[in-house]
Amino acid sequence: MPRLSLWRPHKANDYKFFDRRISEMFTVGGVDVNIHKYLGPIEQGFESNTEPGGSTLTSIQDLLFLENRDRKYDQDVYTLRTIYRVNDNDFDLTQFGLFLTGDTMFAVFHLNDMIDTFGRKIIVGDVLELPNMKDLYPLDDDIPTALKRYYVVNDATRAAEGFAPTWYPHLWRVKLQPLVDAQEYKDILNLVAKTSDDEPTDSSIADIISTYDKYDKVNDAVVDRAYADVPESGYDTTNIYTAPVTPDGLPGSPEGGADTTSQANVSSNTYASTSSTSPARKVEGYLTSDALPPNGATVQAGIAFPAEPIVGDFFLRVDYVPNRLFRYEGRRWIKMEDGLRTDLTPGQTNQNQKSGFINNYNSNYQDAIVWDAIKVADPYTPPANSHTQSFTLSSQMVVTKTPFVSTYGIQTKINSTIVVNNIGNTAGNMSFRVLETLHSDDVLEYTIYETVKEEQQSLSKALRPTADN
Repeated sequence: MPRLSLWRPHKANDYKFFDRRISEMFTVGGVDVNIHKYLGPIEQGFESNTEPGGSTLTSIQDLLFLENRDRKYDQDVYTLRTIYRVNDNDFDLTQFGLFLTGDTMFAVFHLNDMIDTFGRKIIVGDVLELPNMKDLYPLDDDIPTALKRYYVVNDATRAAEGFAPTWYPHLWRVKLQPLVDAQEYKDILNLVAKTSDDEPTDSSIADIISTYDKYDKVNDAVVDRAYADVPESGYDTTNIYTAPVTPDGLPGSPEGGADTTSQANVSSNTYASTSSTSPARKVEGYLTSDALPPNGATVQAGIAFPAEPIVGDFFLRVDYVPNRLFRYEGRRWIKMEDGLRTDLTPGQTNQNQKSGFINNYNSNYQDAIVWDAIKVADPYTPPANSHTQSFTLSSQMVVTKTPFVSTYGIQTKINSTIVVNNIGNTAGNMSFRVLETLHSDDVLEYTIYETVKEEQQSLSKALRPTADN
């Protein structure tokens, strides 16, 4: 009589019996989850770290940070039964600060059912949607659909409790954490949301579950407060009173008495100067020049000096960069100071030299090799001697006859106005898409240049010898 043993070198009927019973437990007591299948990193248009045959599950997009930031997901959604333990979100006060526990969940799947339905084991990167966790009663009535709960797989392995007496595994255990609005999951989050009536809306899933707008508003509030507290660079000395001084730098008149200046030569400005008394000078220091007269005196501004000034008048020339404050001394306009204090926040309204450099995204184009003009029409047929291979109005795409070179640049104009474009490689030729709206009878010009240099460059790049480029 052979020895009794539940272990078999191969999966016999005992294994199948246990496996069917375990699968039935998932059918009876499990819950459906929708799974978005991770297919690997999106194959980039440039040289990447993927395998020669294209991106696969084992490909790594960024070998430096070991990240797959641009992930591709299957358009089909798979449904599987799972069993997981629902955790309470409790406050953890045992550490520094306040933490919420319960964000991490562990779900168990039947191994063979998973292979039959999903085609492979669930791995890190797969995204699970739990329909039973939908929030049908949100506090915000503007949300167009029920709040869905997405979780991403952070770890996966065989479950210890899934080993039957035959010593073969039957369960697959995954570690889940809530999905966040990140670049990795844009392929899922950019899907169009549905209302309860299954009608499409303008909001994507990312717009509904993301906290990006909240963080953006918090950041704007912080910037606004910082700008209110410190609106300009340097030091504000306008609240410091300064008295007129003598040519030697001493307060008052050279005789030490009161100023006896004739009132006929003094304007309404109480800080006019004479031959014996110099005008009031504000406190001088690092970035204290704001092109404002001392002690809050009145000042006019313009691009040309007034025709009939009075001795002691201040005038701000706004055509100077930076703006320059002058004071009339009877025969000449004396330079007082330049407006060196600038806004600390870059932007469209910050028009100064510093902002002009920071916000400068222009390029210098050199060595033109091709020029062509297109009279916009639909359809468009290029002339025989044209450098244009094709033009499509619906896509606003132009394909040239010039071979593609990555260092080339293309400058585009619509009716002699420079517009922005996206350069691409179409069948080995230079191509570009116009980002401004084109209309029939518009004249689209483009010039292809051999050399393109950004006007805004880092110091190390700007000073690098040409031989090192």
